[in-house]
Amino acid sequence: MIKRYCFGVRRVLAAGLFVLAAGLASAGAPPQKTQVPGYYRLALGNAEITALFDGATQIDAKLLKNTSAQEVAKLHARMFVKGSTMQVAVNAYLINSDGKLVLVDAGAAKVLGPKLGQIVANLKAAGYAPEQVDAVLLTHLHGDHVAGLVDAEGRAVFPNAQIWSAKADNDFWLSEAIAAQAPKEFQPFFKMARDAAAPYLKTGQWKTFDADRELLPGIASFAANGHTPGHSGYLVGTGDNRLLIWGDIVHNHAVQFARPQVAIEFDNDPKAAVATRKKIFAKAAKEKLLVAGMHLPFPGIGHVRKETSGYSWVPIDFAPLPD
Repeated sequence: MIKRYCFGVRRVLAAGLFVLAAGLASAGAPPQKTQVPGYYRLALGNAEITALFDGATQIDAKLLKNTSAQEVAKLHARMFVKGSTMQVAVNAYLINSDGKLVLVDAGAAKVLGPKLGQIVANLKAAGYAPEQVDAVLLTHLHGDHVAGLVDAEGRAVFPNAQIWSAKADNDFWLSEAIAAQAPKEFQPFFKMARDAAAPYLKTGQWKTFDADRELLPGIASFAANGHTPGHSGYLVGTGDNRLLIWGDIVHNHAVQFARPQVAIEFDNDPKAAVATRKKIFAKAAKEKLLVAGMHLPFPGIGHVRKETSGYSWVPIDFAPLPD
């Protein structure tokens, strides 16, 4: 009798604990509905690279050139992309080296929609303040790379930084005469560039360069024109510790790695953009360079591998920083 009673009590207690645990689990773990902060750190020799996520947008494959809808559909499906529209990240990169903070590109702010404009928030989440940035190197002057230089009132977001732009891009996008001759639908892009540059031009912080050169210790520019007249990349580090930040060499990673000949509507000179992409892909694959791209899936850092036909993208693994 006592044994049956004890066994019954244990069953009741076990059932009660199970119900209690289930209730606590459902009540204590609601969905968070927020993403982690958008930054990722990488050690590069003595330098530290922080990838910063500005947000993501959608690009329709109809904007691609030198391909067909059937080929795009096949390549999208191969990368598990549904339909003709692909999510495209907007990234920037912060270089902490030799006591200097150097930002490559500044993101879109809110000029291209509410899902972008997260650079400053993620910079702060990574432990830095905009006032600490010593230089901003621009890959080109499209709005999704420069609009983040200013706030909603047109004030400098990076008040202590020198801003570097290739002279060819500077002369094109900041020219009111060229803007006036451009089709009406393209004129807002010229205004974005002028608005972003305005406070820095006023204070003399806006600088230009017109050739491949070392702009700062351990950071050299290189011409990568085609996407825009002065589109540039930046090579960071030396020897085996090098990172090639290539700007907008790739917009659609599912298509353009496999088919480097595919251009996009945004290219100022599609033929030159294709030639530049093929050249940089070949260099990156041959030299096993670590590369970073502004529109590659965040954090946008990895390697380019040569395939029998075309190339493929090999992203880096998440890894701890060395002690």
